[in-house]
Amino acid sequence: MATNRLVQQGVKQVKPLLSVDRTEARRRVLNLYKAWYRQIPYALKAFNIPVSVKRAQDKLRELFLKNKHVTDIRAIDMLVIKGQMDLVETANIWKQRTHIMMFFKDTVNPKPTDFLSKFYEGQD
Repeated sequence: MATNRLVQQGVKQVKPLLSVDRTEARRRVLNLYKAWYRQIPYALKAFNIPVSVKRAQDKLRELFLKNKHVTDIRAIDMLVIKGQMDLVETANIWKQRTHIMMFFKDTVNPKPTDFLSKFYEGQD
């Protein structure tokens, strides 16, 4: 009896941000991905970015797959909200060219892996 009460106290019901279950969260992620995918050609043209559409689409896919391991629905919803805000800022040209170019920083200048390269770059 006492253990059940302790278990119930330990389990706290949290209010969902947007999605109620995993399938709804997945649908929101896919809708965000599609919206970004459609926006890429316009953003590249508006910001005059010297990157091909294919390369930008590959980078988009890489950024989405970077968060593939996230399973908490509230964390997924928070990432979707941040992605939507980022999309609105990009679509309305509230960002600057350098903000967009930061997405491609690792592909232009990959981080050094050996000791001497890190030393020359001034990294730890």
